[in-house]
Amino acid sequence: MTEMLEFVVLAAGTAGVAAVAGTLALRGVRRQPIGVQTAAVALVGIVAVGLGAWAGARVMFLSDHDLGALSVMLLASGAVAVVTSFVLGRRVQRASDAVARLARRLGDGEAVDDGPGPVAPPELTRLRRELEETSRRLDEARAREKALDQSRRELVAWVSHDLRTPLAGVRAVIEALEDGVVDDPDTIARYHMTIREEADRLAALVDDLFELSRTQAGVLQLEFERVSLGDLVSDAIATAAPVATAKGVRLEGRLEGRPPDLEVSAPEVLRALRNILENAIRHTPSDGAVVVEAGRDAGRAYVSVKDTGGGIPEADLPQVFDVAFRGDPARTPRDGAGLGLAIARGLVEAHRGEVTVRNENGGACFTVQLPLSGPA
Repeated sequence: MTEMLEFVVLAAGTAGVAAVAGTLALRGVRRQPIGVQTAAVALVGIVAVGLGAWAGARVMFLSDHDLGALSVMLLASGAVAVVTSFVLGRRVQRASDAVARLARRLGDGEAVDDGPGPVAPPELTRLRRELEETSRRLDEARAREKALDQSRRELVAWVSHDLRTPLAGVRAVIEALEDGVVDDPDTIARYHMTIREEADRLAALVDDLFELSRTQAGVLQLEFERVSLGDLVSDAIATAAPVATAKGVRLEGRLEGRPPDLEVSAPEVLRALRNILENAIRHTPSDGAVVVEAGRDAGRAYVSVKDTGGGIPEADLPQVFDVAFRGDPARTPRDGAGLGLAIARGLVEAHRGEVTVRNENGGACFTVQLPLSGPA
């Protein structure tokens, strides 16, 4: 028992001395590449085991021949282990250099997926994959930013045009009134009405811009409440009915089964439905119809708005909800700034919903899908 304890103390002491020496050596190479540090760590273990085995052999009183043979074996195995540690260190170094190159290319905005790369430890392999995934996400973010910037430029151009037209009309009417060009009461009243209409258009445009900026910035203050989908659709139809009547468009509403209850912010959903309805009425001829259908499908509530306006060109379908998109360049500024559908999509998506469009039976069909419950 005493000899066993002596062996333990001797081995631990020898290993301790080697560990202290190895720690000092590692501190000396802490600024060196990771491959050198890896090799140094391996060498510390090799030296500790070798010294412990040699010291134990001395205590066991082996013959000089046996001790010499053991020393040769330790030196040979140690040499192989040292070479192996340096080889492994170089492999780790190459893998580390590959990750560093990926990081530099990522910082320069270049693609980083350049093949499988050198065999590396799992940690470096995971880091490489994360860098590649980060690069992919950055590329997507840059593409979205570019598209958003282009959309903003188009929006500025559209809004500048739409602001200039009513302002020019208001200015001309005001100048006519100031110069006394007209003096009969009926004409003056008509001019005043024109100013009022153009001011209402400008106010509506500013309101749309404010709503659009809130949806794009993600700062909508939604107050969720339990409401019936039937009530929302009825209110939207009632709001759009005067517009449809004035244009001679037939407006119909249908419910498929019992309308479900939703947890939504009612004013925002109502505005989204109203924007889609007004868009459908605007592009439907005076003898056409707009049909609104609501119900439940696959665990979600839906509202579809179908018109008979001839449909949308297939090439324009992916752009219908883009900011300032109008499709037909012949439309007049009175058709709006092209913000209604973009606002509708933003409001629906703020409720974790989705709005889509397709052509159906000679017209366009917009479908709004909303979850039955509010945010968790």
